[in-house]
Amino acid sequence: MPGVGLELSRRKNHLNMQPHTRDMARFTAVAALTLCVVVGCYAGNNAEVETPAPQPPETLTHFSSLSAPMVIKLERSADWDKPLNFRAPTIAPELEISAPVLEPVASLKLADGPTEEDVPDPELDVPLDEPATKASPKAKATVQEFVNAAVAPGEVVQTTWTAGEALHGAQIPTPILIARGANPGPRLCVTAAVHGDELNGIEAVRRFMYSINPAKLTGTIIGVPIVNLQGFQRHSRYLSDRRDLNRFFPGNPRGSSAARMAFGFFNDVIATCDGLVDLHTGSFHRTNLPQLRADLNNPDVLALTKGFGATVVLHSTGGQGTLRRAAVTAGIPAVTLEAGEPLRLQEDAVNHTVKALFTLLDTMSMYNKRSLWGNPEPTYYSSSWVRADQGGILLSSVKLGKKVKGGDELGTVTDPISNEQVAIKAPYAGRVIGMALNQFVMPGFATFHLATEGALDNLGDEEHYYAEGMDVAVSESMSADESE
Repeated sequence: MPGVGLELSRRKNHLNMQPHTRDMARFTAVAALTLCVVVGCYAGNNAEVETPAPQPPETLTHFSSLSAPMVIKLERSADWDKPLNFRAPTIAPELEISAPVLEPVASLKLADGPTEEDVPDPELDVPLDEPATKASPKAKATVQEFVNAAVAPGEVVQTTWTAGEALHGAQIPTPILIARGANPGPRLCVTAAVHGDELNGIEAVRRFMYSINPAKLTGTIIGVPIVNLQGFQRHSRYLSDRRDLNRFFPGNPRGSSAARMAFGFFNDVIATCDGLVDLHTGSFHRTNLPQLRADLNNPDVLALTKGFGATVVLHSTGGQGTLRRAAVTAGIPAVTLEAGEPLRLQEDAVNHTVKALFTLLDTMSMYNKRSLWGNPEPTYYSSSWVRADQGGILLSSVKLGKKVKGGDELGTVTDPISNEQVAIKAPYAGRVIGMALNQFVMPGFATFHLATEGALDNLGDEEHYYAEGMDVAVSESMSADESE
């Protein structure tokens, strides 16, 4: 074969060829080989190229993301010897797919554009500060069923209540202590740290609950040492969303994070109680004389205040959204017990609180442990905060519990630069039941809380009294500067 001979000759004379001669020989060999294949002489004869026989219609199966396979059939046309025609794929009969049915939507006025009335505000539908409905009977049975099923008479059990979810999605369990007496009786709830920075109540609940012998107890005591676990972990009065939990009770299941937490706690825990004692301290570097806040117009609440021994009682209906007021509205007698200052553990305040709680149990015939008290404390029907009119260094001249007359000096505020000093004087006779600690203050800061046994409405012009360097904020209900 010419092609083969050329290849042998090229190999034989490879060493003796010049570079351009070798390139020409290589090109000639390739061209000859190609020509031989085209004319059918590669095998040395004129054999015809065999064409594959026609095949029957093919069936391919394609698996898509659907739950059933999609079958694609590839069929030859009538002229089978012509190129294949691909027909549109068909869905297997066993798989039925229907188009989604869309709900009709309201038409929009695109010409004029949407107005404020066309786009509802979800926050307006559920106001953050608007209390929700009353306690749900279904939720009320939750803690009762737990006590009946998991707490045997005569024992103390620790459990948890889930307040909600954190930003990362984890649930937040709030510890609850339950002491079930050997004999049936009323159910008393004691809560603390609704404001996360108020520590005295936490220690008071611990001492109180673990000092009880459940075998001698009649009824059930539910103690919640830390209601606002979010604030407690951050040493803050507020929740993680910077809201005051004690302004959202009884809560709202469709409201803000604080409203939802308040709703769950109120319905799951508080609504199961026959009485409530909510423990607090002063707020924002203030301290409180041990005192009860109670709505004395309510007979059941008035009867409850008689059981705390020698503790000051201050009449107050409670602000909207407070746990105490929400409980009373729901028919549960409730009081707030204030003692001490925030972010500190104070033995005197804790001891007074524990002593008062055991006296209450004895009064309610739940536990036989009555403590000895000194002279009884009076009941005050009105109070007001005295505010500083100048910023500077606040130095107190009186102590908690001090009785003062109108015009008496309560403290001074001194400008640290000019050394100008202004006296804060009592606008009327009363008793100091709360006060700010020595600190730097801004103008308008609430410095001294004065209580009086008479109503401020009967003080005449003194209600609008302005003394040197201060003004009087008169309010029957609590001030925004107070703890509760």
